[in-house]
Amino acid sequence: MRADEAGLPEQPEVVLMCGVAGSGKTTYAKDLEAKGYVRLSVDEEIWRRFGRYGVDYEPDQYEVHTEVARRAVRERLLSLIARRRNVVIDSSFWQRSRRQAYKELIEQAGGCWRLVYLKADPALLRKRLHTRAERFDANAAFPITDELLDRYLQSFEPPFGEGEEVVVVAADCRAGACATHK
Repeated sequence: MRADEAGLPEQPEVVLMCGVAGSGKTTYAKDLEAKGYVRLSVDEEIWRRFGRYGVDYEPDQYEVHTEVARRAVRERLLSLIARRRNVVIDSSFWQRSRRQAYKELIEQAGGCWRLVYLKADPALLRKRLHTRAERFDANAAFPITDELLDRYLQSFEPPFGEGEEVVVVAADCRAGACATHK
């Protein structure tokens, strides 16, 4: 049976989520997951394998665990593309070079990509991250302080001219429900 006869796309789509912590990437990615995409998340891979930062493992192990999780996500991505599955990668993709490397990887594996950039006001991000810190799940597994958020905002490289779809996230709304596309 051919891929199109099995209901699978000839060229699978990989959605690269992009945005600062708290912008709604996971909510957006879960909405795509409900539509049949396979959602991959470095944060959830770390949570599943190693637990919570500073609780289940020492903070100095975070970078090592992150690299293990990134490799696992990359391997699973390539396997899913080979099986013609649509995928959403729930990650910040804060560096232009990392976005470019993933686009090339996806194309070389036979997939096509979409870059979805969730753009949110820093005050909204701060509010969401304070709320998130009270939860006990993979997205709260690494605490993001106000100081760390400030560093993230300073180092984040917003996509421009990269084929991105910009979603402006409105205050007090879920990313997909109250966002406007630019």
